[in-house]
Amino acid sequence: MSAFGFRKPEDLPGIFPIFPLSGALIFPRGSLPLNIFEPRYLNLIDDVLAGQRLLAMIQPAERGVGLAKPMLASVGCLARITSFTETPDGRYLITLTGINRFTMVREVESLSPYRQVTADYSLFRDDLSAPVGAEINRAGLSAALKRYVEVNGFSADWTAVEEAPAETLVNALAALCPFEPEEKQALLEASTLRDRVETLVALLEFNSTPRGAGGPEPGGHLQ
Repeated sequence: MSAFGFRKPEDLPGIFPIFPLSGALIFPRGSLPLNIFEPRYLNLIDDVLAGQRLLAMIQPAERGVGLAKPMLASVGCLARITSFTETPDGRYLITLTGINRFTMVREVESLSPYRQVTADYSLFRDDLSAPVGAEINRAGLSAALKRYVEVNGFSADWTAVEEAPAETLVNALAALCPFEPEEKQALLEASTLRDRVETLVALLEFNSTPRGAGGPEPGGHLQ
């Protein structure tokens, strides 16, 4: 089954605008809601809506106050705007659906206020096809998640955890768990769903020490 008419990586655009945002992940077939209010990104959404509605999410590779143009991570994910609403105060509320991960080749010089890059999809050629019958260590993932939730004071919908399709569950946890940006990047770059599960379990266990290293504040909710 093709994604938005794209059947192979060669059908995907080689140049596209990016939305650099630390801690925000989207995976192929996953969704990500965003509140757009900064002028340059309002400009980006206007331009994208006038075309194929394609843009990419990618994390900055460096963090710090006053970095107008931070270096970018090497891997991001191309996505399509699948819903949007304009608010009375001039914001966009959009939902992105992920299409295909990519390796950034270089940044394109442009007069636009937002950044654009060229991409190589060769490392992620299988992203357009959903994994069929993928076997994951679901028992190990559930055990690590239960420990993580217990230690950090979260709550979780265990019925949804048990019944969700493997890819949906893994990608939702990867996106929702408040890991550090570098940890989230490792999840994004994991080649296969099975690799992503192994990385996710390792991160859940690492962050399950009481008030663990860089652990989240207690009292949140995962669903």
